[in-house]
Amino acid sequence: MEDSSHQTQLNVHQPTRTRRKGGLVTMPFIIANEAFEKVASYGLVPNMILYLMKDYKLGVAKGTNIIFFWSAATNFMPLLGAFLSDSYLGRFSTIAFASFSSFSGMLLLWLTAMIPAAKPPPCDLSSGNCKSPTPSQMSLLIFSFILISIGSGGIRPCSLAFGADQLDNKHNPKNQRVLESFFGWYYASASVSVLIAFTGIVYIQDHLGWKVGFGVPAILMILATLLFILASRLYVKRPPNKSLFTGLAQVVVAAYRNRHLSFPNEQDSRGSYHNKKDSQLLAPTQKLRFLNKGCITRNPEQDISPDGSARNPWRLCTIEQVEELKALIKVLPIWSTGIVMSINVSQSSFQLLQANSMNRHIGSSFQIPAGSFGMFTIIALALWVVLYDRVILPLASKIRGKPVKIAVKLRLGMGLFVSCMAMVISAMVESFRRRKAIHQGLAENSQAVVGMSAMWLVPQYVLHGLAEALTGIGQTEFFYSEFPKSISSIAGALFGLGMAVANLLASLIVSIVDDVTSKGGKESWVSDNINKGHYDYYYWLLALLSFLNVLYFLLCSWAYGPAVDELRNIRVADNGLMKEEAELSDVSKGLEEKDEDHKVNI
Repeated sequence: MEDSSHQTQLNVHQPTRTRRKGGLVTMPFIIANEAFEKVASYGLVPNMILYLMKDYKLGVAKGTNIIFFWSAATNFMPLLGAFLSDSYLGRFSTIAFASFSSFSGMLLLWLTAMIPAAKPPPCDLSSGNCKSPTPSQMSLLIFSFILISIGSGGIRPCSLAFGADQLDNKHNPKNQRVLESFFGWYYASASVSVLIAFTGIVYIQDHLGWKVGFGVPAILMILATLLFILASRLYVKRPPNKSLFTGLAQVVVAAYRNRHLSFPNEQDSRGSYHNKKDSQLLAPTQKLRFLNKGCITRNPEQDISPDGSARNPWRLCTIEQVEELKALIKVLPIWSTGIVMSINVSQSSFQLLQANSMNRHIGSSFQIPAGSFGMFTIIALALWVVLYDRVILPLASKIRGKPVKIAVKLRLGMGLFVSCMAMVISAMVESFRRRKAIHQGLAENSQAVVGMSAMWLVPQYVLHGLAEALTGIGQTEFFYSEFPKSISSIAGALFGLGMAVANLLASLIVSIVDDVTSKGGKESWVSDNINKGHYDYYYWLLALLSFLNVLYFLLCSWAYGPAVDELRNIRVADNGLMKEEAELSDVSKGLEEKDEDHKVNI
């Protein structure tokens, strides 16, 4: 009895061991959630124009505009999701809510295919009459798109950061290597997910119909949601903090509130500006000088707390905040040059109709789904990244005998030029396809297959992938290198924002082209009948805009001045030149000394 009592006392005093949260065990749940969401959402986009045209009786222009608006919302929502996550909800709650929203949207979309009353009835074959969708039917469809966009906006910006939270253990010396491994698996799973979406999901939609094609993404999304939430107890959940966007907004508000203040004397400005504790910055730069008023200290005793922070950050911000906003504003012109390239990449609806009207067979039995041709863009992008990092740069460095790297602004310009060439080739291929269709007597039948291989479309897809690898990745690298470390997280958000703006502008261009070219009873360039329309003229228009955009980039690049990597190369070159001059000077001195010795001997 005494032994039992003694053992009980030992158990009482022995501390209970609790499992440390986070770690590698959480990675499958986080990566699977992001991967399933990408497979589900990306798999819905390629064939959507066919669903809108055949089942909802919408024209090419209207259906394409709906897809453009949907894509714009999907690309813009990550900014809102990141803000809500950082400021109010936290990353776990944001991802959980977004996963449920994405599943709800896919479920509603699946119901539009399952319930006959959710969409217009089939056309009357005898009379040829087709009823348009009712407002309630269109509302259900649009609401499903909105829910899917909300889901993408919460999952995509938070998953990578949430995964890093689980591995961010400063006491672990292997922390950096584990993080690098996680980032690699994360991006690899994202690429594989998009490929599966463009091949597997599209193939299911083509061969098993919309009911199964929309049902599979919904099932994948509910699995992703359940897996993520069931592992809730394993996660490290950090509380929300002040958002970076809030800090930038404070600069604008503070500068406006202090607009009547006078600038302090430049020679005696020490202590006139508010900065962070132990900061090396004593005064802001003179560029965009009006923003400097946001950090002018009027009365240090009233404006600044004992701990050195501003009592009201919406009236007084730091020099660092001002410089962060200036850095962001400075890159906006170069950021805007990528919008036209994003417009070119987003023309998937027209390219799908092209592929659908061409021979897509490889061999006698296998046929590539029309919506799967986008995989050539992904493959080209991935191949360039591998070749550039593992073959091109090492080979060039070996030939020149020193490390070689293509300057980031040069890559941006190359990508924009390649994007222009992609649209030129698109216009030429479509012109040839249209002439062939008319020659074969298929002008009235847009559903007929032209005697021309769809593999003619592959070069333009490959060029789009190369352009995105050069300019898309280059822009993100450019932002990361030019921004202060404190706002480097905005780099990824800017690319998504550019895609959102591009989708809206693409919709505007299609609407204008459709309205202008269909006046007077003429056939629109973007007609529902691909053989009667002039998609080639539309592509030539985009090629012209792309060429003008290249010229605009050259102007922006010149106005921006040297980038960080160019300045680094200039310094290295200057150091090398100084070293050579020093060596020549030493040689000259040596010759002079020898000459003097020779004179003495004589």
